[in-house]
Amino acid sequence: MDEGANSLRRTLPGSGSFPKIRMRRNRRDSWNRRLVRENTLTTNDLIWPVFVAEGNGKKEEISAMPGQFRWSADRIAEAVAEAAELGIPAVAIFPEIDKAKKDPDGSEAVNADNIVIQAIKAVKSVVPDIGIICDAALDPFTSHGQDGLVRDGYVVNDETVDVLCRQSVLQAAAGCDVISPSDMMDGRVGAIRDALDSAGYDHVRILSYAAKYASAFYMPFRDAIGSGTSLGQGDKKTYQMDPANTDEALREVALDIQEGADMVMVKPGLPYLDVIRRVKDTFGMPTVAYNVSGEYSMLKAASLQGWIDYDRAMIEALVSFKRSGADAILTYSACDAARLIQSGFEV
Repeated sequence: MDEGANSLRRTLPGSGSFPKIRMRRNRRDSWNRRLVRENTLTTNDLIWPVFVAEGNGKKEEISAMPGQFRWSADRIAEAVAEAAELGIPAVAIFPEIDKAKKDPDGSEAVNADNIVIQAIKAVKSVVPDIGIICDAALDPFTSHGQDGLVRDGYVVNDETVDVLCRQSVLQAAAGCDVISPSDMMDGRVGAIRDALDSAGYDHVRILSYAAKYASAFYMPFRDAIGSGTSLGQGDKKTYQMDPANTDEALREVALDIQEGADMVMVKPGLPYLDVIRRVKDTFGMPTVAYNVSGEYSMLKAASLQGWIDYDRAMIEALVSFKRSGADAILTYSACDAARLIQSGFEV
């Protein structure tokens, strides 16, 4: 047999040397897959967004977000207590405001007894050790659905920031642990930091929506808080980011860090994994991904049609955030994921 034939034999299946490196060996058993897993999802990675609504005794399912509910302030603590029992370290509170209380200036946002303030106090009285995150933004409170004050058809920056500072201090006074400016006004992180510090809340953290895109994936959320009908055919492109841009995201994040942000967020999540990775690699800051309502509702809708396995697809999506560099994930699937993690579920 000539040298060519010997060479061919050495490369064929069945010969002792084919192949020496077998990538599948470490995939053979569950214990081995767990042993070499590069990224691990735990309950410590999860933040659960929970909705509070006007009224009493309310637990109302959100039609656009199956499995998610609007809770009245007198019942929201029971929902949060369940999350705490599952090991979830923090919740984010979002309000649905009575239409009668909305006005162009979002004045209900600075009412010291609005439902966000009531919800913070209710949760802290029952689950004092869970972290509470609250948005600094006006869209749930404005009759036009924009995140800020509108003057001559344009969302104005500095006047809006003044209101956000007042809103942030009220939330901190009620017991909110983390203020999360979601409005994308220029300079708002620094102004809120100064306002909190001046009011004696220097311990309250800021998680900035540092790279928040003008996305189509927010529609179920807007239904949940009742701002979608207010916004109508309007959009938020003059202050939220262009989905085509990533360099701009780095500039936004850098500015928020300079202004005092303790953590930064990229929103939405799944379509922006590349942005999460760039942010984490560039700044090394605690980085949060927001697995937004549209991402959640797509999985839920497909699951209800029998087209996908919700549990497997959901956990796979959350693992992708960890793989992209996220330290924490704000997700409506937090309680579902925590139950699966505790059961030893493997993707």
